[in-house]
Amino acid sequence: QRKLVESGGGLVQPGGSLRLSCEVSGFNLDYYAIGWFRQVPGKEREGVSFISSGSDMIQYADSVKGRFTISRDNAKNTAYLAMSSLTPEDTGDYYCAATYSSYVITDVKMYDHWGQGTRVTVSR
Repeated sequence: QRKLVESGGGLVQPGGSLRLSCEVSGFNLDYYAIGWFRQVPGKEREGVSFISSGSDMIQYADSVKGRFTISRDNAKNTAYLAMSSLTPEDTGDYYCAATYSSYVITDVKMYDHWGQGTRVTVSR
């Protein structure tokens, strides 16, 4: 019954922006850390950004610092990833995930609830 559903992916030109959403149902988001990950076929799943249950702890991968912003609105059961200054290397399938924790969690192995992914393509 626990579900995470991503949306907002699509095709954008280099330098453009996208805002991804992750709507959560089936559990109380107040108690769960959230992570955003991305993956390209043939490569390992990469952690992009992470946020604690109360939004007081946030971390970003070096590759997206200054360009991406993670946020959440627990009252709306939704987390977000705002992306700007996109490059072709940002292309991939983006996943949101949740794990029961009051801290920010950056280890992919700790996440046990996953969305289905949304595709982001950065190309002319």
